[in-house]
Amino acid sequence: MRPIDLLIPHFKTHWRIVGVGLLSLIVVDMLQLTIPRVIKGAVDSLTALDANASSLALQAATIGAMALFIGVFRYIWRRCLLGTARRLEASLRSRLLGHVQTLSADYFDTVKTGDLMAHATNDIQQVRMAAGMGLVAFNDAVVLGTAAVGFMLYIHVQLTLYVLIPMPLIILSTRLLGKRMHHRYKKVQAAFSEMTEVVRERFAGIRMIKAHSSESASAGAVEAASQQYITENIKLVGVTGLFFPMMLLLTNTSLGLVLYFGGRRTILGEISPGEFVAFISYLNLLAWPMMALGWVTNLIQRGGASLSRLKTILEKEPGIRNHLNAQTLDTVTGMMRFESVSFSYGEQMVLVGVDLDVRPGQMVGIIGPPGSGKSTLLNLVPRLYDVSQGRIMLDGVDLRDLRLDDLRRHIAYVPQEPFLFAGTIRENLLFGCPEECRNRLDRVVADAGLEETLDQFPRGVDTVVGEKGILLSGGQKQRIALARALLIDAPILLLDDPISQVDTATGRRISDTITQLAGRKTVMIVSHRMSSVRTADRIIALQEGRITESGTHAQLLAAGGYYARVYALQELEHAV
Repeated sequence: MRPIDLLIPHFKTHWRIVGVGLLSLIVVDMLQLTIPRVIKGAVDSLTALDANASSLALQAATIGAMALFIGVFRYIWRRCLLGTARRLEASLRSRLLGHVQTLSADYFDTVKTGDLMAHATNDIQQVRMAAGMGLVAFNDAVVLGTAAVGFMLYIHVQLTLYVLIPMPLIILSTRLLGKRMHHRYKKVQAAFSEMTEVVRERFAGIRMIKAHSSESASAGAVEAASQQYITENIKLVGVTGLFFPMMLLLTNTSLGLVLYFGGRRTILGEISPGEFVAFISYLNLLAWPMMALGWVTNLIQRGGASLSRLKTILEKEPGIRNHLNAQTLDTVTGMMRFESVSFSYGEQMVLVGVDLDVRPGQMVGIIGPPGSGKSTLLNLVPRLYDVSQGRIMLDGVDLRDLRLDDLRRHIAYVPQEPFLFAGTIRENLLFGCPEECRNRLDRVVADAGLEETLDQFPRGVDTVVGEKGILLSGGQKQRIALARALLIDAPILLLDDPISQVDTATGRRISDTITQLAGRKTVMIVSHRMSSVRTADRIIALQEGRITESGTHAQLLAAGGYYARVYALQELEHAV
């Protein structure tokens, strides 16, 4: 796909509006080209001393009427062309967001959020400028420039040729500087992305910065990124700074040639004073297309660099997607089988040969030291990541053979770090919730132990939680995330350490709620608190990505392994 292919469908869809805009722009250009002809007649009448008040009034009214029409048609082309460019901007932003949402989790493990923000803002804005004002400037450079030269040739051929002497220099400078401008623009956009990411991190981590008195270091990092952005812009100005003064120099050189050679021909009577004035007017009109040529080159190079960056993302294929013949599951029992499942992040193996059977309605507890692969095991079930080796079966079907949206519709997932949006508690609870589940809100709030939390806020469930739920404690966010998962009422429930940030009493209440789900839902729960998995139908211990223990609470205590040791230590801590 060429970068320009991103724009063609949009212009095809809106070709009528673009056509009206271009036609209106051409009308404006033609009217501007007609005005010097009216001025020529007035000047010739004045110099011949046969002008009168009525003829001058008619000529003035003609110019006034043209100015009125120019204003009307200029309004039309701005609405059509610039409006289309704005719609293109919105379309590209929606397409970018839609595509980014299809990309796999491993893509976001490496890409910077600031880079994506720069793509969604600055890059798309540059494409909009190139598609809007760039198209206008290009049209003027071609239509207005060609027509102006035609009128000048009609007045005096030789004088026009003098004016066109600088034109080859303009074309040559455009070709020489164009590639350098494109390269510099890409550098500027990359520096903008880096600066955006640095600033975003400092805003997001402002509390950590204050807690460690690192304001100076933080400001230094932002200043360094900002300075790099300025440096790249200055390098860009070193190129564009040559281009525009060169256009002015060549334009004024043409004006000097006209004054000298045209003035002589006016004295000799080869052209009339009116034609001389009209010729200068056409030269002034030609100055804009010459400048527009430089400006459109600027816009196109900047827009082209941004379009190339957008194309790179839009061509990124999601690593996890539906197969051609992906199946759907109308109902799910929740029976899962992990067959020799292995997974690695790059070269780092996280899970090795995991075999596990989970019966419908069974509650499986997963324990193990940090880094043993517990969270990764859960992430494989909704296919946030795909297994590197082996397979996971759901109701006898390989997860990779199921439609993604259908698979995830049957799974409720509470991640280890719950994420809340900057809305109300109600909006966060109902996120991803079908219309019919809203009737269960009150019951779910009670099951997740949220009642006391809501009683603390004057507005209750309509309390605004702030960015990432900053107004709430870790435990409160965790309970909201749990309630959100329970509200969906999916047959499979995945819980990644759901009580790690709550007090013992609340944790016991949440554990009781989860236990009551056994038999109705297939539950897989990761926890560092052995008390939250002790009632599980089956408990597995992961160490270095392998299952080292498996059984019930009583069986694992009797085995005297990892589970028994950690359980004894935690019981001792509670006793103290």
